[in-house]
Amino acid sequence: MNSPSASIYEIRLKDIDGGETTLEPYRGKVLLIVNVASKCGFTPQYGGLQDLHEKFAGQGLVVLGFPCSQFLNQEPGANEDIKRFCSLTYGVTFPMFEKIDVNGANRHPIYALLAGKPFAGGIKWNFTKFLVGRDGKLLNRFGPMTKPDSDVMVRAIESALAAK
Repeated sequence: MNSPSASIYEIRLKDIDGGETTLEPYRGKVLLIVNVASKCGFTPQYGGLQDLHEKFAGQGLVVLGFPCSQFLNQEPGANEDIKRFCSLTYGVTFPMFEKIDVNGANRHPIYALLAGKPFAGGIKWNFTKFLVGRDGKLLNRFGPMTKPDSDVMVRAIESALAAK
């Protein structure tokens, strides 16, 4: 199901290997959804995202990476190239998905949902982060300048993880 009223868990996705999936396996987890790019000034945030994934996975956090090349073509590679780069350069083990559009006419339905209420607005750049609670509701939106290890990000994650 990909209707605008679909829950975040029902939206059809493809993982980085091209497999059909949804976010249903992550129901009950806290999600940090990030549009990523490998040739961006913010690319080193992959390291911080991996650190968050490792630090909080046992408490229920899942970082989810969605490559996007809509900002100055900063994600030019194919999915296989992206996967290799993330693994070799940053040791990424969190789930990655196929390259998608986060804005415009071909905006992926997951980003139509994320960029709606209560944090409406287009995605302005790579490494925009959305924090989703265990109940599937959007809790917060962080811009690219907010580093994964920033106090505001860590506090928001800890608060989301504490909510049952």
